[in-house]
Amino acid sequence: MDEPESPGLGLDLPEVPQKAAASPYRVLARKYRPQNFSELIGQDAMVQTLANAIARGRIAHAFLLTGVRGVGKTSTARLVAKALNCVGPDGQGGPTIAPCGVCEQCKAIAEGRHIDVIEMDAASHTGVDDVREIIDAVRYASVNARYKIYIIDEVHMLSKSAFNALLKTLEEPPEHVKFLFATTEVDKVPLTVLSRTQRFDLKRIPAEKLAAHFADVSEAEGVEVEEDALRMIARAAEGSARDGLSILDQAIAHGGGTVTAEQVRDMLGLADRGRIRRLLEHALAGDAASTLLDLDEAHDLGMDPSALLRGLMEELHFATRTKAGAAAEGLPAEQRDAAERLADQLGWGQIHRVWQMLLKGLADVQIAPDPREAAMMALLRLIHAADLPDPAAVLSRLSGEAAAAPVAPSASSKLTGPTAQLPSDFPALIALLEKNGKHQIAVQLHDQVGLVRFAPPELVLRPTRPLGGDWPRDLGAALKAATGAPWQVSLSDEAGEPSLLDQEKMAEERVRSEVLADPAVRAAFEAFPDATLESFASTKGA
Repeated sequence: MDEPESPGLGLDLPEVPQKAAASPYRVLARKYRPQNFSELIGQDAMVQTLANAIARGRIAHAFLLTGVRGVGKTSTARLVAKALNCVGPDGQGGPTIAPCGVCEQCKAIAEGRHIDVIEMDAASHTGVDDVREIIDAVRYASVNARYKIYIIDEVHMLSKSAFNALLKTLEEPPEHVKFLFATTEVDKVPLTVLSRTQRFDLKRIPAEKLAAHFADVSEAEGVEVEEDALRMIARAAEGSARDGLSILDQAIAHGGGTVTAEQVRDMLGLADRGRIRRLLEHALAGDAASTLLDLDEAHDLGMDPSALLRGLMEELHFATRTKAGAAAEGLPAEQRDAAERLADQLGWGQIHRVWQMLLKGLADVQIAPDPREAAMMALLRLIHAADLPDPAAVLSRLSGEAAAAPVAPSASSKLTGPTAQLPSDFPALIALLEKNGKHQIAVQLHDQVGLVRFAPPELVLRPTRPLGGDWPRDLGAALKAATGAPWQVSLSDEAGEPSLLDQEKMAEERVRSEVLADPAVRAAFEAFPDATLESFASTKGA
């Protein structure tokens, strides 16, 4: 007798459906990492340079990508690896700025499994032994790619000995090897390494481009996000796509499918902006009672005094930009209106005075035993200084009164010393400094700066070489000592006149050209081919 067949063996039973394994959630910053150069936002200049280099076959052997966090340094390095190793859908393509994304090379690089594209985190591989492994490996040809590519992230973390070990290989690598370095602190990378690489500075992504990118991501995710909310997230990201996508991820989870500006404001702690603006308005109006009440409420809500003062400074900064005609991009409507009101209310002298007092107050808060008390004292100083007249107006008024009331000459008026008589032009100013013993500053003014604006007591200069951060202050002090009047000295990148030294050289060259063009001089040179025209400086008094 045949044994009964056991169930499921040899019978055409319907298959029991297996529950599909849920795919793990990928955060937006990883899910929307750019897969080609067209998706890399805000770095058009770098993409254009790479495209031209690839098209002309002028591909450097080492690239250094630098910029703040989240602007796309590592993503760009992977895209460059794709561009150099892509073979196209038919396997016959060459390096291209538009990698196909479907060939085995592109897919393997995108998935992080390409045997010839080696990524190394310098933060955890800092030693010379780690670099020696690279040096030993570069001698061998790539396995199946056009180039063997080494991507070293946070390269500034390598030790000094590791950098030194890498120098020779970096200067003369084999033809099949390319190096791609990424760093957020390029000033820590030795100059010997920088000189051997082609450097790309990735810029902060503008807020408007970030907002547009986040809108596209939100649409792809099927989430409705208000336009003001997108602008807030873009501003909070501070030019970083990764930071902004992380904030957007959090906002979507916070909002449960829809994201409003109010939700983002609460999530980022921006709801206190209105409180900070009211506090600043009360302080500038001289209302001590309301100011202290606002400060107590902020303390009860858990606001840090340092954060409170920084918020006041940020509001003042927005107002300053608005007053200068360069309002910050992407501000919410209420913040933009508040900045315009504050800009109309404050004069330039008052803005600078309030800024300095807030800056001093912030420093006091950071070192005080009780930060809350230090913040209160800083605001009280601001209140009592808010209605003080502008020092320039006081000086002007006093000068006018002095001119209207002549004083009989006295013995003291015959004493030598600085006077309020201002020089008539820039060369006269230099001569005055020279006369008062300020020889070094006079030489620097003559040789190393170009004049942008001369409107005593204002002086705007364009340096032709570094002069040091304290130089404008030192010059202002020297001018005040020489003229008796306070000067406003500033450095600018605006186009200005050449330095006086360069003007003298150009004048001498002009005269020299005129002399050489003279028929008699030309005839003399034809008669005496070895003759030379001596410099005018050397022939003076001859």
